[in-house]
Amino acid sequence: MNVAHLLKDSLFQQLSSLTEKHGFKAFLIGGYVRDLLLNRTSKDIDIVVEGSGIAFAEKVSKALKASEVKVFKNFGTAMVKTTKWEIEFVGARKESYSRNSRKPIVEDGTLEDDQKRRDFTINALSIDLSKSNFGEIHDPFNGIQDLKNQLIKTPLEPQITYSDDPLRMLRAIRFASQLNFKIEKESFEAIKQQKQRLKIISEERIAEELNKILSSPKPSVGFKLLFETGLLDLILPELTALQGVEEKGNQAHKDNFFHTIQVVDQLAEKSDNLWLRWSALLHDVGKAPSKKFVEGIGWTFHNHEFIGSKMVPKIFRRLKLPLDAKMKFVQKIVKLSARPVALTKNVSDSAIRRLLVEAGDDIDELMIMCENDITSKNKQKVARYKNSFAQVRKKLKAIEEKDHLRNFQPPISGNLIINTFGIKPGKEIGLIKDHIKEAILDGKISNNYQEAYQLMVEKGEELGLSVVNH
Repeated sequence: MNVAHLLKDSLFQQLSSLTEKHGFKAFLIGGYVRDLLLNRTSKDIDIVVEGSGIAFAEKVSKALKASEVKVFKNFGTAMVKTTKWEIEFVGARKESYSRNSRKPIVEDGTLEDDQKRRDFTINALSIDLSKSNFGEIHDPFNGIQDLKNQLIKTPLEPQITYSDDPLRMLRAIRFASQLNFKIEKESFEAIKQQKQRLKIISEERIAEELNKILSSPKPSVGFKLLFETGLLDLILPELTALQGVEEKGNQAHKDNFFHTIQVVDQLAEKSDNLWLRWSALLHDVGKAPSKKFVEGIGWTFHNHEFIGSKMVPKIFRRLKLPLDAKMKFVQKIVKLSARPVALTKNVSDSAIRRLLVEAGDDIDELMIMCENDITSKNKQKVARYKNSFAQVRKKLKAIEEKDHLRNFQPPISGNLIINTFGIKPGKEIGLIKDHIKEAILDGKISNNYQEAYQLMVEKGEELGLSVVNH
């Protein structure tokens, strides 16, 4: 099979000319070839060279007048960046593995050797760049057929493939999620059997694959596979703890795991914000530790949002996810995840103001999260829910325009209170500031300096303070 007609960019002709000029045997390989055949865009190009990949990279960089070649001698690879492409070069190689490491012992090899070391048949496809065979596909493991059948399959025996490099188990699931493919039966069973091998993989690499699964069009595909293979219990036991339905006295709760991944799917249709997707994934993790059956009431999950928000930092630390504003954002969304729902029953101005103050600039993301936190099959119930949220949004907009409470800062500062009453820092300052804040949130005064100043004076007098500086 020849796909020269698909290699439309002039880069590929230039690469072909350079192989002939300098006597290299080079091939496009891996993800770029897969995506080319699936008609998916890709900016990353992998080239395998029979011989020195670094030497060919240097010739290419010079010919393209690209940036300096980045050489990774330990891995025998080199990277060349142009304004349009990132091109990685590697010498064809054979690999063998020791039991306790996913770092292979590497030897020089042929194209065939290199294709055998690839993780999946759909990633082992290569395209010849030589002048005489330009565009010819080398497909030793029927990867093209697996693309047509939408199948994730290993080139060699799956038990060996996954044992050698356990990260491939997560990659199999990630590709299934990104491409909406199935994992071949033997490969799926091998993942289940080799799951404990995941323990030799660093948390950073695991988190990287999780982020890619979460970023896929339908993340539930990946999370169901993680759950079914037993990998999820090793990575996020807080999520697997949500699975199952318990019943007492003819009263049952919903399966909170499958509810959660449906919420993530629904949100993914509305937002590609990775950290908002993380918020959706973790929004109910507090339900397992807070679950309780109360006679006459049924199953309860009191304070699960607060409990869940306290669990977020622990999860982020364990997975080596960023412990910065991104984590704080996820924590905040989880903590506030039930607040907008409560407002659908009582849309008071005071409650709206308080939510605006607490959510700040994240109010829009919080609303998107909560609007997608319904998984009922009852269409009328969903319609009522969406209509209620539309009313909450309308009220949020009206109050924000009137009171300007997003990123609320009280109009009266601590220093002003000190100077006005001629006092030293003490508890009175906190009492006055809290009194003013509550009055604004309850709508007793507007969010402006004049009204807040007058209230400060009144509260000060109530506390036995006298104005010494106007």
